[in-house]
Amino acid sequence: MHESFNYQLIMNESFVIGLDFGSDSVRAVLVDSKNGQILASEVYWYPRWKKGAYCDPKINQFRQHPSDHLEGLEYTIKAILTQSGVNPTTVKAICVDTTGSSPMAVDQQGESLAFHPEFAENPNAMMILWKDHTAIAEAEQINELAKNWGGEDFTKYEGGIYSSEWFWAKILHVIREDECVKNTAYSWMEHCDYITSQLIGCKDLHKLKRSRCAAGHKAMWHESWGGLPDKAFLGTLDPYLSDLKERLYTQTYTSDFAAGRLGTEWAEKLGLSTDVVVSVGTFDAHAGAVGGQIAEGTLIKVMGTSTCDIMIADKAKLGNQLISGICGQVDGSVIPGAIGLEAGQSGFGDVLAWFKDLLLKPSIELIEQSKSLNEQQKTKLKRELEDQILVKLSKEAMALPVSESKIVSLDWINGRRTPDANQSLKGAIRNLTMGTNAAQVFKSLVESICFGSKTIVDRFRQEGVAVNAVIGLGGVAKKSPLVMQTLADVLNMPIKAASSEQAPALGAAMYASVAAGIHPSIQVAISTMGSGYDQIYEPIPSHVRIYQKRYEEYVSFGQFIEMGKVPRTSNTLKNLPKLEEDVSI
Repeated sequence: MHESFNYQLIMNESFVIGLDFGSDSVRAVLVDSKNGQILASEVYWYPRWKKGAYCDPKINQFRQHPSDHLEGLEYTIKAILTQSGVNPTTVKAICVDTTGSSPMAVDQQGESLAFHPEFAENPNAMMILWKDHTAIAEAEQINELAKNWGGEDFTKYEGGIYSSEWFWAKILHVIREDECVKNTAYSWMEHCDYITSQLIGCKDLHKLKRSRCAAGHKAMWHESWGGLPDKAFLGTLDPYLSDLKERLYTQTYTSDFAAGRLGTEWAEKLGLSTDVVVSVGTFDAHAGAVGGQIAEGTLIKVMGTSTCDIMIADKAKLGNQLISGICGQVDGSVIPGAIGLEAGQSGFGDVLAWFKDLLLKPSIELIEQSKSLNEQQKTKLKRELEDQILVKLSKEAMALPVSESKIVSLDWINGRRTPDANQSLKGAIRNLTMGTNAAQVFKSLVESICFGSKTIVDRFRQEGVAVNAVIGLGGVAKKSPLVMQTLADVLNMPIKAASSEQAPALGAAMYASVAAGIHPSIQVAISTMGSGYDQIYEPIPSHVRIYQKRYEEYVSFGQFIEMGKVPRTSNTLKNLPKLEEDVSI
């Protein structure tokens, strides 16, 4: 492939790399900084994660071994350099974005405990993925203390509710469960900080520039109280946390800053120069918002296994206003100089994937046990089923009249992130009958994730944040017209689909270009490197009217499930429809 490139023509070019670590894979893109053209892209699927290693879905435990990440880093960057054929000296910068909050225990040199022989198979020494909900009790304790300890409410810039998906709750859970990890860990690092430190070869954790995104949105960091929460507050939760604060950080940095330059070890592995700038790490959704060309008044929906819904607000306009029930408002977390606002859904594509697995798993097991098929036939048939089931369900669901369905579903299969985090909630389906088929349930689940999106838009508007436009990006936005059209109908707004299939990686590359001094600001990088939109989904008026009524049913059903079986004389339930007979959970 590299034969198509002329080394003489590109010697003076400046290329940047965006490295996007998602839940299932890592993707690297090589981008031309002068126009945003993606010259090469490569994906690496985490092999240990794919096998389910270190995970136990029954207890909401989801852990990842950092070897998956480091192996993927090396593979993808080498691949894009080979594919593109560019002279390695023209690669000027790298930026990493990751899921979050996804912390891991590290030793004094910043290395994951998972690489210590005694912790090689210990899930508590692995990276605790964002979707791990083992720390629900710890999150509840943090929220209770924050409201009642008599000092600053350290959750107030986190939407007022701390989540089990976040930094302190996860650490608190692990140290209570695993004394060995507790006693061995020198400190803890978010995934984006860990990968960045690996790239620059940083062995002194106190010198590493930590991500503003990670710290502000997930670790209760804020300038007004001097950084991380007060030691007295942390110590009340557990003395370990008070001591740990001394081994963490005070300052944080936005991703237009350089964390350092590529260290010798990784420069040799990748075939790059030690002159390559490595920017401060960030979260995938924030990078995605940049790659999706975020602007004030625009909601960026990063749509994958979950969603992150990102907005920015002018500091002067927002002032001291606190937005309740979201995942944080942080100065500079998306665009330096603006307040980054984050919300999202714990389950989005995951909800549809759950239904796919529910249908497929018994069939796959029967195929594997079949004595009528040879191994080649079994493999081919399983692949066909896995590739086609959602395509078939989507086509059948699209053909169903919107007015026909009476099913109402809740999208809380993985808990609720926003508004008002509650990871103990469960999904539910109402109005099933003997005539209900798979396509009808699937369509209802699609509607549920779109209704969940509407609750977020409604919350922003209730809090005085204008939502004038919506842009969808990510795998779901590119591949599912059913979801996108339903979302447009439910929100009663046009939904733009971003052209780039790698918006988070592209956004990371934009951050890298600024950190390296190629562009003077993120705004300039966006206008220079942005790829625009390739489709707009307009709301269908007849669908809008139906979905307005069904959304009200979704809200009342959710209230019923969340409050539990409260007696009907309760004032809180007096306006709810009768539901007991037709609820399936």
